[in-house]
Amino acid sequence: MAGRPEGGAPLQKPHRKTNRRLFRAPSHLLHALTHAMEAEDLAGRDGLLQSLDPRAKLAGTLLLIIAATMLHSLIGLGLLFALAVVLALASHIPLTRLMKQVWLGVLAFTGVIALPSPFLVPGKVVAALPVLHWTITEQGLRSAGFLIGRAETAASFAALLVLTTSWPHVMKAMRSLGVPVAVVAVLGMTHRYIFVLMTTAAQMMEARRARQLGPLSPADQRRLIASSAGVLLGKTLAMAGDVHMAMIARGYRGEVRLIDDFRFRARDGVALFLAALVPATIFWMQR
Repeated sequence: MAGRPEGGAPLQKPHRKTNRRLFRAPSHLLHALTHAMEAEDLAGRDGLLQSLDPRAKLAGTLLLIIAATMLHSLIGLGLLFALAVVLALASHIPLTRLMKQVWLGVLAFTGVIALPSPFLVPGKVVAALPVLHWTITEQGLRSAGFLIGRAETAASFAALLVLTTSWPHVMKAMRSLGVPVAVVAVLGMTHRYIFVLMTTAAQMMEARRARQLGPLSPADQRRLIASSAGVLLGKTLAMAGDVHMAMIARGYRGEVRLIDDFRFRARDGVALFLAALVPATIFWMQR
């Protein structure tokens, strides 16, 4: 009788967990914005990679990523990954940020893909699961190690490029190296306006929270999320049209134009030469 009103149906328990999870969305969105602003601060620090020309960094990063995909030695992959760690320390990039932003995510994603390899790849048996009696092969472990190692190393170099270079400079460097205008324009606009849309979504959720009088049922939450997504999509389409017309009116043709001019100095040439030396040495040793 304690859970029923007089002569009525049992009271519904408020869905506090789901409501808390729903209302945590604005804080997650704002955390992502803070995370992006911290990346801009890292790009402005006085470090090794920050002092290099963006074109040299972009070309050198591509060469090092190619080197990571070419390697057929786990020891070589480990040394290349150690190089990424040394570059991060020399550029004042916290390793904890790389761990949270890159290493753990890549490990989780590639780990799921590489998980069947030790059991499916034939070869020398090194162990067996006690209950399922599945055999683990040395070749399968090496295959999984190569997949995870290459992904971690390549993602680390790509993250260092983004964290030590402001995004407009990355776009201009891509254009300088011959990347098509359409690709550069799409990447630049996506990076710019995704934060605007995230801020709009956070404001919508905060406004809905301020007007809510009680807990929502799971069905009401699903309807709220669907309607909010529809409204956000409508605002996105309207903003896209307005921004496009404003850009055309101001003479935009897709080229990235910055006040800062790139200067290719002697140390940029040395860094690019050393980056090119890594895949060349790997190719020569693995012929």
